[in-house]
Amino acid sequence: MAPDAQKDATEKPLWLAPLRGVTIRAFRETFAGAIREAGFRGAFAPFIPANPGIRVTDRLLAELQSVPDGVPLVPQVITKHPDAMRVLLRAFRERGFDRADLNAGCPFPMIVRRGRGSGLLRSPDTLEALLEAGCEEMGEGKFSLKVRLGVDSPDELAALLPRINRYPLAALTVHARTAKQMYGGEVDLPRFARILAESTNPVIYNGDASADSDWPRLAAAGVMVGRSFIRSLGARADADTLLRAYVDHSREELCGDTPVLGRMKELLSYWCAVPRWRRLWPVVKLCRSVDELLSLVP
Repeated sequence: MAPDAQKDATEKPLWLAPLRGVTIRAFRETFAGAIREAGFRGAFAPFIPANPGIRVTDRLLAELQSVPDGVPLVPQVITKHPDAMRVLLRAFRERGFDRADLNAGCPFPMIVRRGRGSGLLRSPDTLEALLEAGCEEMGEGKFSLKVRLGVDSPDELAALLPRINRYPLAALTVHARTAKQMYGGEVDLPRFARILAESTNPVIYNGDASADSDWPRLAAAGVMVGRSFIRSLGARADADTLLRAYVDHSREELCGDTPVLGRMKELLSYWCAVPRWRRLWPVVKLCRSVDELLSLVP
């Protein structure tokens, strides 16, 4: 690890993780103040797919069209097609983004079976072709990679690390679980420590971390926090106000009650870890309209 990646842990940045369907544009705008208060340097946007024949439209990039003040955004791509990814990365640059990230960590079986997300760990040549394309399009130190320790085995990433080390990445973000584990089971800190020691790129830790946890003992170059931060928002004194603002924002963006209700239930599925929302959750799950849901909120 380069010396500048071994600074005092308190100086190492927090990044908001890309949670599909959760840390979307409307969420980042509504909760921008809370994101800043938590000390996040910026946010990684949920992935945008790049498939052969990709047509880059405003609708495709709608999630990137607004970046709240003080919350810099890193767009993320999911793909197994280097040429299609190049097209999308050029569109990112044209819209003023000087960083981009490749998702090689999504653990969902359908994604993995199709050779995307964590499935890229099973296709080293494809992964390397994507890294080469990403570094060429974005420039040295402007492209990053988010991965897991492996798909089935926690040693798969370590075996690929010499190939990844060939590329000058902005960061290597490692979720310290396998794809098979999804989000359950224990994180594997010893194997993460091995990656940290052997990577020539800055390493960001991901997995069961929170903004106020003792993650700095891992001596990583930063930490990516997702689910724990989303849950913590439900404990805020202004959670009710923020929820209502999120509803208003979503109603402006979405057509009809059903998608707005689905979005709120997605958020509250995290907040139900907080006692107050846990008591409401059985009723919230049965709500059939946004107004019905809001009637439960003082």
